[in-house]
Amino acid sequence: MDNGKPREGQLCRLVIDGYASDGAGVARLDGMVVFVQGGIRGEACDVRLTHVGRSALWGRVEEVVNPSPARIFPRCLHYTKCGGCQFRHMNYAEELEAKRIRVEDALRRLGGAEIHVSAILGAEQVDRYRNKAQFPVAKGPRIGFYRPRSHDVIDVDDCLLQGEAAARLRGAVKEWMAEYSIPAYNERTFTGLVRHVYVRTNRAGRSLCCLLVNGRGVPREAELVRALRRAEPNLAGIVLGVNEKHNNVILGDSYRTLWGEDFLSDTLCGLTFRLSVPSFYQVNPAQTEVLYGKALEFAGLTGAETVLDLYCGIGTISLVMARKAGMVWGAEVVPQAVDDAIANAQRNHIENARFLCADAGEAARYLEGEGVRPDVVCVDPPRKGLAEDVVDTIADMGPQRVVYVSCDPGTLGRDVKRFAGRGYTLKKAVAVDMFPRTAHVETVVLLSKGEIDFKKIRVEFSLEDMDTSGFQQGATYGQIKERVLEQTRLKVSSLYISQVKRKCGLEVGQSYNLSKKENAKQPQCPPEKEAAIMEALKYFGMI
Repeated sequence: MDNGKPREGQLCRLVIDGYASDGAGVARLDGMVVFVQGGIRGEACDVRLTHVGRSALWGRVEEVVNPSPARIFPRCLHYTKCGGCQFRHMNYAEELEAKRIRVEDALRRLGGAEIHVSAILGAEQVDRYRNKAQFPVAKGPRIGFYRPRSHDVIDVDDCLLQGEAAARLRGAVKEWMAEYSIPAYNERTFTGLVRHVYVRTNRAGRSLCCLLVNGRGVPREAELVRALRRAEPNLAGIVLGVNEKHNNVILGDSYRTLWGEDFLSDTLCGLTFRLSVPSFYQVNPAQTEVLYGKALEFAGLTGAETVLDLYCGIGTISLVMARKAGMVWGAEVVPQAVDDAIANAQRNHIENARFLCADAGEAARYLEGEGVRPDVVCVDPPRKGLAEDVVDTIADMGPQRVVYVSCDPGTLGRDVKRFAGRGYTLKKAVAVDMFPRTAHVETVVLLSKGEIDFKKIRVEFSLEDMDTSGFQQGATYGQIKERVLEQTRLKVSSLYISQVKRKCGLEVGQSYNLSKKENAKQPQCPPEKEAAIMEALKYFGMI
């Protein structure tokens, strides 16, 4: 140390006491937080400081002095070089606990919610679970993934998170580029051609391959098609995507089919979905079914509700909920995704789902014009979460419940606090591990509309409307009324029920005794209603 201050290159013995949002271990040195790549809770490690900031330090593990029982040997040859995985040095149980703590901390610290996330729903399959791969391409050619916190491409022959078809198609593109001297795109000079290799695979094992390029075509197109078809027998189609923009966006603005189909079909939650290249679709289908199952549970649908699904994509959540709702409206700003959603509803013979190409505000205005007010709003936004005006838009619609599906605990916590300011309370939260071996985690929460301030409302009621029978043996007055209405189409008052109960020698609440006024007359139960009430009392076993 110079003047007692930490310096880069310094070796320190530290104890890891937690995890950061990116999966790094957290330790402390002279009151400063140290983020330690490769550390596990409870371990004493010799840590080499790699960066000294004004309020925090960063370092890497040089030697583990006291290894955790959770420490394992990483199976991947590219681990720590590639930025894809963060938890391959620990067992899955410890990884799940790290993610559970992260979600709970975000909801408490950022969301201001007093809630305990008791468990995280882990995956049965922690490798080869991804149905989509996006490989950046660089000079060499190198095709793989970015080095951590950089755009330096690491050449990766095979990734344990991806399916084997993705590895084969990636290899075929690399060989084609090398053989015919096809140039890779250069992010600095905006020159070169091939930017990304995109592969999507369905549960049946069929794959769709898209080459994203900085241009309108590629040389040696026929040779590319032959190479890809030879590499992957279950290939469904080959698509060329055009992206000539000078930014880091992966997908392009237009697509041309080079061979086969330009889409895949896949099954999820018992439904069939059509997936085009730009369509958003969760990458882990098995865990997606777990996630959507929880979202459906939190929605609390009985068959009568109107649901608004914002950021609906190709309609996956919308159509899952449509089977339990009265009506579902889906809103999405990507036109191709809306087209897919409409087609998916038709494909699954779902007639109570409608889709709008609109953002949250536009959707709200349209529904208001149609006289529609949603009972439940479901949101599944990108990692940046909801804009503040979207929270306000949802709150102004006044749904009883908001089901929020999030891929980032930090932005979720922020938005939970915003909803709290509009009268919505966090009731339930469940973490779902959609992305094993990575630092990412999915969360679904239930926000319920708070009670109206009793000081601002005037309540008028009569004793006849009160029901104290819930404290008595047998059916409540409400249940008796429902039974009578269902069987006879007759509406009966609590007063009439009390009169019949007294005739049968049953106790009635004080509210249904005679009026305190002298010489007061009460209406007597008509014979047809008396008979209906008697039948209900018999039905409930009270006489």
